[in-house]
Amino acid sequence: MAPAVHQNPTPAHALALLPKLSDADADLRYMSLNDLYNILNSGAPSLLVNDYHTSAKIIDGVLQTLDDQNGEVQNQAIKCVSALVLKLPPDILAPFVHRVSNIKTTHSVDSSIPATALRTFITSFPRPLPGLLPSAKTQDAYSAISRVLIPRLLGFIVIPHGMENLPSPPPGMLEIGSEKGVNSDAVDVLIEVIRCFGPMLQEAERQALQKAIMNILDDERTGSVIKKKAVLAISILAVYMSDRLLSTFVSNTIESFRSAHLPLPKRRLLITMIGSLSRSVPQRLGPYLKTLAPFILNALSEQEYNDSIEELAEDGAPNPEIEEVREAGLVALEGFLSSCSNDMRIFTNESIEAALRYLAYDPNTATDEDDEEMEDTQGEDEDEDDPETNGFNDDDEDFEEEGGMSDDDDASWKVRRCAAKALYAVISTRSNGDLLDNGTLYDKVAPVLVSRFKEREENVRLEILDTLASLIRKTGEGVSLLGPSVDQDLDFAADYASRSRKRRRVNSDLGKFDAPGAFSSSIGLSSPATSPSPVSGPKADLARLSPAVVRGVGKLLKQNSIPTKQAAITLLRDLVLVQNGGLSDNLSKIVEPLVDAVKASGASSSGSASTLAGGAAAATGSKMRIEALQLTSAICDTHSSKVIAPYIGSVVPSIVMAIKDKYYKVSSEALLTIESIIKVLTPPRSAGTEQQRRLFLNSIYDAILNRAMAIDADLEVRQRAIHALGVLLARTSGSMNSKLLTGDNKSKALEVLQDRLKNETTRLSAVKAVDLVSASAVDQSDLQLQWARNVTLELGAQLRKADRSLRGASLTALRNFVSNSVALASLDDDTVYEISGMLLPLINTNDLNLLGLAMSILGKLVKRKPKKVVDANLNNALCGVVLAPLGGAVFDAFLGLVKIIGDQAVGQPLMLSFLQKVGVSGDPAVVGKAIGTLLVSGGSTVGVKIEDFVTELQSSKDSKRKCLALSILGEAGLRLAASSPLQPSLFTAHFNSKSENVPRAAAVALGRAGAGNINTYIPVILSNSGKSGTLQYLSLHSIKEILQYAGKARADISRYTKEIWEKLLVASLAEDNKAIGAECIGRLTIIEPKTFLPMLQNYLQDPTPTVRGMVIQAVRFTFADSDDTFDEVLKPILMKMLTTMLNDPNLDNRRLALSTLNSATHNKPDIILPHLAQLIPLVMKESKINVDLVREVQMGPFKHKVDDGLELRKSAYETLYSLMENAYTRINPLDLFDRVIAGLDDEHEIKVLCNLMLTKLIVLDPEETARRLDAIAERFRIILAFKPKENSVKQEVEKATEASKGVLKVTVLLHNAFPAASGTSTNVQGQAWKGYWEWIGKEFKSQLSSMENEVKNQGA
Repeated sequence: MAPAVHQNPTPAHALALLPKLSDADADLRYMSLNDLYNILNSGAPSLLVNDYHTSAKIIDGVLQTLDDQNGEVQNQAIKCVSALVLKLPPDILAPFVHRVSNIKTTHSVDSSIPATALRTFITSFPRPLPGLLPSAKTQDAYSAISRVLIPRLLGFIVIPHGMENLPSPPPGMLEIGSEKGVNSDAVDVLIEVIRCFGPMLQEAERQALQKAIMNILDDERTGSVIKKKAVLAISILAVYMSDRLLSTFVSNTIESFRSAHLPLPKRRLLITMIGSLSRSVPQRLGPYLKTLAPFILNALSEQEYNDSIEELAEDGAPNPEIEEVREAGLVALEGFLSSCSNDMRIFTNESIEAALRYLAYDPNTATDEDDEEMEDTQGEDEDEDDPETNGFNDDDEDFEEEGGMSDDDDASWKVRRCAAKALYAVISTRSNGDLLDNGTLYDKVAPVLVSRFKEREENVRLEILDTLASLIRKTGEGVSLLGPSVDQDLDFAADYASRSRKRRRVNSDLGKFDAPGAFSSSIGLSSPATSPSPVSGPKADLARLSPAVVRGVGKLLKQNSIPTKQAAITLLRDLVLVQNGGLSDNLSKIVEPLVDAVKASGASSSGSASTLAGGAAAATGSKMRIEALQLTSAICDTHSSKVIAPYIGSVVPSIVMAIKDKYYKVSSEALLTIESIIKVLTPPRSAGTEQQRRLFLNSIYDAILNRAMAIDADLEVRQRAIHALGVLLARTSGSMNSKLLTGDNKSKALEVLQDRLKNETTRLSAVKAVDLVSASAVDQSDLQLQWARNVTLELGAQLRKADRSLRGASLTALRNFVSNSVALASLDDDTVYEISGMLLPLINTNDLNLLGLAMSILGKLVKRKPKKVVDANLNNALCGVVLAPLGGAVFDAFLGLVKIIGDQAVGQPLMLSFLQKVGVSGDPAVVGKAIGTLLVSGGSTVGVKIEDFVTELQSSKDSKRKCLALSILGEAGLRLAASSPLQPSLFTAHFNSKSENVPRAAAVALGRAGAGNINTYIPVILSNSGKSGTLQYLSLHSIKEILQYAGKARADISRYTKEIWEKLLVASLAEDNKAIGAECIGRLTIIEPKTFLPMLQNYLQDPTPTVRGMVIQAVRFTFADSDDTFDEVLKPILMKMLTTMLNDPNLDNRRLALSTLNSATHNKPDIILPHLAQLIPLVMKESKINVDLVREVQMGPFKHKVDDGLELRKSAYETLYSLMENAYTRINPLDLFDRVIAGLDDEHEIKVLCNLMLTKLIVLDPEETARRLDAIAERFRIILAFKPKENSVKQEVEKATEASKGVLKVTVLLHNAFPAASGTSTNVQGQAWKGYWEWIGKEFKSQLSSMENEVKNQGA
């Protein structure tokens, strides 16, 4: 056994091991090297720094073992090199490199050992990073490389380093030999030199290395493998080339392209090299593409294609060199399109035509088939139903036999696959707001993709299917293509509301917590309505193409290949979800193969050897079954029962069989699918005969129940089975459906749900299932009394759990339970009391969402048993809540509960608590509304009268008490309406109060009281609004309250609207009244849109900027609370109004216009989105820095730059962010990314917005984000490298700190999303990002570690 390594090794310990390196026993040599490695690795940094003698001895020993005949000893020696070079004296590094590079291997079988040792030497040192001074060790390593290794590679001295009369180095390692050409290992060493020390290379060295690489590429004896390595080397070197050197290099390449006699191998090499450069330095190469791209497109031109067809007809076989050129050209074209998209815009048509041309290029088939038109794919194929051909012709085989060329010799499939990838790049970069909207992709690309479903090579076929699926997904405008997991904490009501953008903001706060939850969205009460096909646009194009796609996919599903079937099913699923159906006329073509795919088990992939090397290797029978189940679910959810009914008999048994599958992912997906089947089989959809429905539902019941009760089933399977059981019980509720599911089965299922509710692992799923059952109960037969009581108490007990998602789901279930009168009637008095007690801990402001739900439930319970529920504990809890600054839906729920307490005549203790325990301690506006609500609803039962508060108002000297009294009286006046005894003078008398808050409170109270008694109050308010100064300002607040209430409650103010309009226009011209006046005008416009919207549009042409600004703000206020009637008037004129606003000559007005567009995007997406292409260029324009708006201001002895356009740009970026979130598919991603990256160079506020946008873009468009990593890295490096001056003010330091923190957070998110980009892969793209990641890992180690933990915790 080898001796243990000393804890503090010395050179003597290393010397003692050297004699053993010559021992005859290979094991001893290996162990000695291992001990030497441990000594060098654990020794102090200065272990050998001053010991030249020991260093030389160790070098001799290690070099000796590099030539060992035992491979394991050699590998251990290589490890020793990595540890040794970091301990050697700097002066010895150069001789060490010299000796390693000149090793003559006599005993070793592996001749690459010297090169491996050199690569290890290079990679052992810390890499130099742009923007930082290299470390001393890195500088020493570069010195050795520059003085010894580079001359050794090249065969001549590039930089003499101050030394003269140096002997010439031996022949260069990169010099081309007489027979075999250049050494491959030497090229590997060169690549590592450039990759690791590229930033330190001097211009002469870069130029010399470039020349050496080009010599390798130009030599005819260089093999293809070495040429690929050389192309990689030149691509990495291009990152570090100066602009002059890169320009010279590109110019030489252009001249080579223009050569009159350019051999095909040379042409392919040049194309490959340019394509590789487009990925390594896309921003720098982009400007040259105007000249370079035609050379690549020329190689793919129709002329050359026709020439090759003629040559093929003469020779009978294609020229492999020509096909290699085409493959290289298409690969380069893909690089151009994906990395330099903006620069390739001028070549869009040529690029698409070239890709389409070679997508159909197949010299093994007759040429007339390659030119098949789309009409043929849309016609009826006479072989469509022939099982022998699967709908495909046998002409391919006949041609092959006649041509005498086998598939094994045919490499044309590589050309077709590259063509498909190029089309994928076009779709991924040029769809949104570009080629998709103008019809190019569906007119030119999609028909050809469909026609190529007959592709005989599977690798190409899969690429074609993936490309078409990408186009369909782009058409989907953000449609979710995967269903939610039952584990997720879903707010079903919110999920349902989000599916329909119409009116989602109208009175969104009213009754939010009383809205039906899971039942309305999860149960799917009726058959989905058929979506009308759009007349124009991408979806209309897809609808026209859909029949051809389905026919083609139907043929593919009959094949035996699992990868092809899986890809075809995925394509079909995307098609169904994007179109929300669309298979009604073609289901017969796909149901049978789809059912076979669901049943498939143990199948193995069958295909060619080339298939197994590609993406198809990942396809399995289980994955295909999961995709087939997802497609089945999508069809059931998007098609009417009438369409599905004929196929129920074959579909249901296959799904039930899948539920029982041993593989948990298949079983879990089948349970999701069976929920959709249940909805199809049960009323009101009721597909199939009654006998069928009863038979199928009982088999489904048995399968679900077994899975829900199985102890050995996977947790995910049990959870989904429990949820499916809830759906089944909910859909079969009511005595009308008793035949579908027997009473005994229902009782058994309810027992299972109750039991699962007590199990920690299945608790959440059981809560959601109980929610469905209780919300759908129609009569008492659906809920057993004891079960209902036990379940509700168990739900109440879950509210004490720490899991917030469980508490939220339990509250939602309780809310739906008590909202159903049938379910609520099943609870006895004791249960109601216990539940109310369980809700009390939630009556606080720690979690407002839970608070709103809890108060909604308590309101129902108070109506049921007021005297039992309303007690001192509840009153105290409500007093605590009212002290918080409540608003929105939560405050509405609070007032609703207070009103119910008053209505039930149990409000006197609560009123006493409000007055004594709260009083003026809280916000008078909040407390006053609560007391006013209770005062009116409770009437004589609350112990106080409205006159008491009038007396308090008139007698009190305390301004807080006056504000509270005013708020109470205003709310009371609103609720009492015409029966209110309060007169306007009671409120206006306090307009002149010296207190700062009383006049405003009086104005608001006057407005609220006036909203309840319009005829009495409005004349007084309008008379005051005609006066100037404070009185006018206060009157506007009163008008606002009236208009706000009138808009919601539809109060009739038509008699006064014209006078109000005139008063508002005049009052809004005053500087202090602008904001409040604009809001009032907007709210008045909502009430009478036909009258006032055209008037607002006319005022946009007013010559006064103030008037136009006021109108722009007013339009913005109309969006949030308007309805369908308003939209009908708004729709024809909104786009013209927005365009006028965004082109306003006034800077502030354009900023307001951007805010208005932002609001319109959120609230009126159905009107805005179809016309977004007209507005986005205007927004993009405002996001650019306008140098005319930047001025210098003299501040004492200093000059300070002031950017008057900053606020405008900030609004533009805020609008872009909003558009990105709501309509990303309508925006050209290239333009958006350009603006986001440009914003990282802007002012601090815009940098923050751009960082936020990047975090969203990681999810919205990961492909384009990955392509932009290098550009992002450059901007981030600048931000992090900025250091505030020592005399900087505190705000500047805080801004810099915040900017750095924001950049680090986005960096971590980007790294997590694209870990390979930060790794050690040989991909030429992303070199700048890799360097940046290494830099921050060194310079910001602690901050980065802290941020990684923060991001991880947020994700958890």
